[in-house]
Amino acid sequence: MSDAAAGLRLAVTTLTVLPAGGGRVDRKAAAWAMSLAPVVGALLGGVLAGLLWALRSLGAPSLVAAAVTVAAAALVTRGMHLDGLADTTDALGSYRRGDEALKIMKKSDIGPFGVAAIVLALLIQTASIAGLAGGAVVVAWATGRLAITAACRRGVPAARPEGLGALVAETVPRPVAAAIAIVVLVAAVAATPDRPWQGPAAVVASLAVVLALLRHAVRRFGGMTGDVLGASTEIATTVALVVLSLR
Repeated sequence: MSDAAAGLRLAVTTLTVLPAGGGRVDRKAAAWAMSLAPVVGALLGGVLAGLLWALRSLGAPSLVAAAVTVAAAALVTRGMHLDGLADTTDALGSYRRGDEALKIMKKSDIGPFGVAAIVLALLIQTASIAGLAGGAVVVAWATGRLAITAACRRGVPAARPEGLGALVAETVPRPVAAAIAIVVLVAAVAATPDRPWQGPAAVVASLAVVLALLRHAVRRFGGMTGDVLGASTEIATTVALVVLSLR
């Protein structure tokens, strides 16, 4: 199997519940998987946009349609990004550093910071989607997965020597990450034709927040982990939705 095919399969199986079958799992495949993450995000966004349109067409109130769409997004990703958001928030909220913070992140339970982070993220996402068109949903989910590409670029080390973070950390060359970001920016213009500035603004704002989070994670944890990837995804998606909802 080629590196690209193995990477696409790994991206689908890692970022969704879709059964793409077994395949190679190594750093070459991981480099392709993390680079293709925005493509998987755009496909997810397309499915969610279709669900949102169908619910509205059937007469569902805007908030109900938005809430079901957000719930579907959590189901199709096994809720792992939300779990990463909760674990990362708990670790950051503890004000501990290094191994002590990583131990908190690895616990199976969720603390008050984590619960609050999940509730607020879902609430903001639902409220934002209630007033959005389908193209904006695609932009938000592609941007959320662009955060994964950014987190796996060269220069962001893994916090642990094992786990998902160690497998994917620093697998994406900086020029490749920059090129993918430009593609997402251009696509965002096409996806928001009524306000062509708003899609790119959502992408830029999301990346700015994620880059700040990654810098903080390196300072506090020593690098990024799989949980930090999940947190980056949820935060980027949420920020993008907020910007896209502005009128």
